[in-house]
Amino acid sequence: MGQALLEICNLKKHFPFRTGFFSRTGGTVFAVDGVDLRINEGETLGLAGESGCGKSTLGKVILRLLEPTEGRVLFEGEEVFKLGKEELRRLRPKMQMIFQDPHSSLNPRMKVGDIVAEGITIHDGKAREQKREMVAQLLEKVGVPAQMMDRYPHEFSGGQRQRIGIARALILGPKLVIADEPVSALDVSIQAQVLNLLMDLREEYHLTCLFIAHDLRVVQYISDRVAIMYLGRIMEVAESHEIYLNPLHPYTEALISAIPLITGQDAGRRMVLEGAPPYPIDLRKACGFSSRCRRQFDRCAEEGPTLHEVSPGHFVACHLYGRQIQERGT
Repeated sequence: MGQALLEICNLKKHFPFRTGFFSRTGGTVFAVDGVDLRINEGETLGLAGESGCGKSTLGKVILRLLEPTEGRVLFEGEEVFKLGKEELRRLRPKMQMIFQDPHSSLNPRMKVGDIVAEGITIHDGKAREQKREMVAQLLEKVGVPAQMMDRYPHEFSGGQRQRIGIARALILGPKLVIADEPVSALDVSIQAQVLNLLMDLREEYHLTCLFIAHDLRVVQYISDRVAIMYLGRIMEVAESHEIYLNPLHPYTEALISAIPLITGQDAGRRMVLEGAPPYPIDLRKACGFSSRCRRQFDRCAEEGPTLHEVSPGHFVACHLYGRQIQERGT
């Protein structure tokens, strides 16, 4: 295992909400509820799960775009949540984000060249001509002609706007990039181009990446390791090839079975989950997936499982495998 660039320890983000005429606290949404993850230098960790499971919230808390409820995030061994305003400002260039929506994430009143150069303006203060040269070179590298840098975002297609968003994230030379579903808003033909671009840039700039997506085909294509998230918790983590060939958690099995096969042999392999996921509001200590799991037993409704290693590099949060380990040990 390589050196860790980012370590996430028991990270939680809870959102209290208010109801009624007097705005009393009506409960708590457990968007991120005790996440432990490690991302090594130079690797891409894919974070997958259905919509609403807390993936994007986790990414924003890591970057302190949202403040945590509890937990720690260490970047290069430094605790991000203990940094003061000036220390955090110095850290920002090393940690950047590519946002999901290439339309709303770009300021419509700014020219593209100014959007990409904004990070340099804030953090570096280079001369205007030097900034324009850097922006022009990076725009060409991501596939946007440099002569278009004086145009506005609405003059570009969705794929071009996302390339501009990628350039904005890379202009300061970050070590960590959090890509929040960067291709989900694009046509399928454009998705492949942007994914290939991200992989090329990762190699060229030696980037470490947290790649957030709900499409497991995309995650498989770009990731070294994959983490599966459900209702704010990590259900399974393993090498990419391992998790697709040997999924252990029942939720992971269902997600993998839903990936369409080119051969058309989907009949009989699809595992349809019954029922709807519970609301992440005042969840009990039980396993959040137990109400939809065909393999659940009594303990699942009484106690939430913890993430533990069942084989080298393969972690799963499921009482089924905890019970098997105990049985092997007796």
